[in-house]
Amino acid sequence: MPRDIPVGNGNLLVAFDQEYRLREFYFPHVGEENHTKNEPFLFGVWVNGRFSWVPSGWKIRKKYLDDSLVTNVEMINPELEIRIDVNDAVDFQENVYIKKIAVKNISKAEMDVRLFFHHGFHISGNSIGDTAAFRPEINALLHYKAERYFLINVYANKKFGIDHFATGNKEHQKKLEGTWKDAEDGELSGNPIAQGSVDSVAAVHLRLAPKETETCYYWICAGKNWNEVKDLNSYVTKMRPETLLKRTYDYWKLWVDKEGLNYSLLPEKSVELYKKSLLIMRTQIDNDGAIIAANDSDAVQFNRDTYSYMWPRDGALAAYALDMAGYPEITCRFFKLCSEIIEKDGYFAHKYTPTGVMASSWHPWQKDNKPQLPIQEDETALVVWALWKHFLIYKDIEFIRTLYKPLIKRAADFLMNFRDMDTRLPLPSYDLWEEKQGIFTFTAAAVHGGLIAASNFADCFGDTELSEEYAKGAEELKIAMDKYLYSEKEGRFAKMINIRRGPEIEADMSIDASVTGIFSFGAYDASDEKVRSTMKQVYDKLWCDTPVGGMARYENDDYYRSKSESNGNPWFITTLWLAQYYIATAKSRKDLAKAAAIMDWTAGHAMPSLVLAEQIDPFTHLPLSVSPLTWSHATFVATAQEYLNKLIKIEKCPTCGQAKYLKTR
Repeated sequence: MPRDIPVGNGNLLVAFDQEYRLREFYFPHVGEENHTKNEPFLFGVWVNGRFSWVPSGWKIRKKYLDDSLVTNVEMINPELEIRIDVNDAVDFQENVYIKKIAVKNISKAEMDVRLFFHHGFHISGNSIGDTAAFRPEINALLHYKAERYFLINVYANKKFGIDHFATGNKEHQKKLEGTWKDAEDGELSGNPIAQGSVDSVAAVHLRLAPKETETCYYWICAGKNWNEVKDLNSYVTKMRPETLLKRTYDYWKLWVDKEGLNYSLLPEKSVELYKKSLLIMRTQIDNDGAIIAANDSDAVQFNRDTYSYMWPRDGALAAYALDMAGYPEITCRFFKLCSEIIEKDGYFAHKYTPTGVMASSWHPWQKDNKPQLPIQEDETALVVWALWKHFLIYKDIEFIRTLYKPLIKRAADFLMNFRDMDTRLPLPSYDLWEEKQGIFTFTAAAVHGGLIAASNFADCFGDTELSEEYAKGAEELKIAMDKYLYSEKEGRFAKMINIRRGPEIEADMSIDASVTGIFSFGAYDASDEKVRSTMKQVYDKLWCDTPVGGMARYENDDYYRSKSESNGNPWFITTLWLAQYYIATAKSRKDLAKAAAIMDWTAGHAMPSLVLAEQIDPFTHLPLSVSPLTWSHATFVATAQEYLNKLIKIEKCPTCGQAKYLKTR
């Protein structure tokens, strides 16, 4: 089930499923550790003797407040005759999750209302040795284990503190389903402590006259010891939760609008998605630099693993988008982390944990009884490519100087050495989809872009001979791409080739959207006839001929595929790659119309909250696989920035050379 309306601050991340159940609670790093183990925290409502757990019987609308990372959730239960409006946020500075609950009696009679907040923590991903306790000195609940502490408190009826609570055991024999069962009669036992596999429930009791609204607040403080969470709780009570909620709203509104773009230049439906994409991307980025692919624990059911890792490729492309949008503080932390985790031989591994440790992988270190590097070479190349794009915008020479030797030169030397000396193409590695091994057009294009970037950096730092060496390597690679990867017969670039014994080359000419890399990273001009011919065939073959539309990844893609009538599911990134091609080839404002249509298509197929999944069903447009996918949002931001930059270039005054528009990058 896709995740929706994530809120976070780079240390603490909270996300909900489509039924508005809290399902992800990451601390102290985004993507590591998840303290729910994909089990929902429940929210229940008791009205005059009748009880309901959300979402049963509720009509729920989930969005964000405009230009912010504060949710705007509306819940109505016609049978209980009650309406609840909720705002969720993680304080932008402190590690506190805050929930504002406005409860309205929409009936004509007085009602007793009781709100129940359930906490099914699996601290550090398991429930062995957890403790749940009531702390009477501050009237709060506490869950803890080792160096992970979570303090829960409320403000209701004009006072701080929890009056109604219970702790107990869960997931242990059928008779111990969980303390949440204790809530269903509207009363809680008051049991003050439980150890092992535990949960807890806090309750707020309200009395509402007809049409009356009462507001209360609930929060969870996250820390590494008791004093830390106790001090955070004191801070909340001193500052008042409503103040923290407002300042968080104000902060994100300032953050997302800091560049002062002229949003009227973007396609109409795309403006809100552009802002929301920046905000949602920020929730998936750890403050120590890791840009995480996605934080959706339901992926465990499909792959027995998650997307809560940093793929250097995804991170590099997200950094490219963030740099164009004006957020170098975030990207500098990413590039610094890359310089610290790159292997001494100059390559990046498959993926990394949020703290920069090599993560799980299915790529072997040996094949056919011979050792090999289990890498996707494009990941190494694109970090260098993205760093050059960063430098072109910010000219932060002092920062780049610290990365030149440990990251840029080390990676570029690897790209030069990891080549077939006969063809000058990269040696076989795994593709960006992590499925096949060979020499891929996408990888070759990325390596070309990385070598050109390294050559430019070397020139900047006075390494003239090294600059020429890297440039020559890129030139040789370009010649090899023409010779081995482009098929004159088919009029397009191959997805991949493999070189067998002797001169025999085995080509996979199936159409793959990733061949758009031929112009994305500068190997070819988008107007090159080879590119034009290739892109026409990509569109003709991969555009989904369904009411939904959009572009599949490649022919007969089976990943999450539900029906054989389509080539595969449309992905947001592949569809936006087509828009980027239209932008790159545009010579007039009219030429940009196709790109604008795709950007509006993306906005139209996002979730109501404007969260973008990895892919959507080609017939129902329901989200599939993980959501939000950072790469999806990053590609939209990059596309919007490329659109604006091309528009400025097209309409620049021929006399003064100035554009009449406000700043873009």
